Amino acid sequence: MGLTLSLLLVIPLWIGYLLDLLLGDPYRLPHPVRFFGNTIQLGEKWLNKGGVRFLKGMLMAIVLTLATYCFFGGISGLLLRYDRTLYLVFSAVFVFYGLANKSLIQEGRKVFDALAKGIEEGRERLSWIVGRDTAVLSEQQIRKAVFETMSENLSDGVIAPLFYYLIAGVPGMMAYKMINTLDSMVGYRNERYEQFGKFSARLDDVANFIPSRLTALLMVTVTGSWRGLQFVFRYGRSHKSPNSGYPEAALAGICDVQFGGPNLYHGILVEKPYIGINNREISHAELNRVKWINHLSCLLMLLLMTMIVLNR
Repeated sequence: MGLTLSLLLVIPLWIGYLLDLLLGDPYRLPHPVRFFGNTIQLGEKWLNKGGVRFLKGMLMAIVLTLATYCFFGGISGLLLRYDRTLYLVFSAVFVFYGLANKSLIQEGRKVFDALAKGIEEGRERLSWIVGRDTAVLSEQQIRKAVFETMSENLSDGVIAPLFYYLIAGVPGMMAYKMINTLDSMVGYRNERYEQFGKFSARLDDVANFIPSRLTALLMVTVTGSWRGLQFVFRYGRSHKSPNSGYPEAALAGICDVQFGGPNLYHGILVEKPYIGINNREISHAELNRVKWINHLSCLLMLLLMTMIVLNR
């Protein structure tokens, strides 16, 4: 095929995006993130004991991230050299695997629908997608948790993978997914992971530094919300996470609602700063607005990437 390198990046990008839009996460198919998780689980079981746990955790994170990049880089390089049709297919499939926009929106919808049936159903469904304890949350707290998760994971699950695809193609996207999976599995501040997972958590912070802020700007742009932009600058840095506060602040400003506040995590009360001051009730219908913010932010990112790649 006589396609330029620019088109070899852009075509799989849009095919993968459309597949995610149509299919969401393929639960019945093998998924690289599940393989990443199984590998991390084995490494943690083998290494997270005895002394020098920080160094062991650092070694595991570096080796797995580099191995992921090299594996996908090697396959991409071979296909690019010998069969560009297979390269397009391979790249499109892994862009599809790398994105999680539809599944993110679907999970938010499932929590809202469960909550409409009863608060216990809502609490149970929310526990599938958040780390906080959900057993005593009110309806308002459940809806706030869904919106916070949808904004934060718009960055982690959509914009950040696309950002690293722009920088380094499928190898960059998959290496980022490994970093993000490492953080989600071992990046906790508790007795088991405090030392072993510290490097993974900091690596994830670095990897998400630009994408989180970019996500906030995309959200503000697609909504034209001046208040959202004000919230980004006012509250973005007040979050305990160096990154999560930016997309959360953007959505809080766009919706004029208050996020944050204290929550229980594994039975421990964690005080989180508030984002915004208007603690109004969130209605069931507002999920549609947040859904479209996510869709439009993703679409704008794709258009920007296409322009950048085609004009290199």
